[in-house]
This record gives sequence, structure tokens and C-alpha cells, in this order.
Amino acid sequence: MGIIAKGAKCNVSGCDNDGFRSLNTKKIEGAGLRVSVNSKKAALCKDHYKEWKKETRDDRSLERARFDIY
Repeated sequence: MGIIAKGAKCNVSGCDNDGFRSLNTKKIEGAGLRVSVNSKKAALCKDHYKEWKKETRDDRSLERARFDIY
């Protein structure tokens, strides 16, 4: 059972919405979002997850392109 199924709240500072997705904390901080926990995984609400996706779009497409060589 993951942290979202247990009813985790969004871990971005100042947000009290319900968690939607959980991601690696370092990836979230790399996108410029300030996380209020020190654990490996952090929960994001739907709005902050959408913001994280927009911020990391270029990085994620480059990462996928690396494996599409063949």
C-alpha cells in the first residue's frame, strides 16, 4: 500500500490538498517546488503534479530520446 492510498496530503510547502501522485523528492525539488518533508518520496496534489510536469517536460523528453536510438 503506497502513501497516496493511505491518504497522504500534498507535501509542497503551503498546500493542504490531497495527494494525487508520489515522486522522488529530489526530482520535485529539481523542478523548483519546495517540499516540506525529508523522506525519499513526496506526495503531490493534482495542481502541483501538473506544474511539475510542465517544468520537467524538456528533461523528460531528452531522457526518453536517449533510449529511442534503436
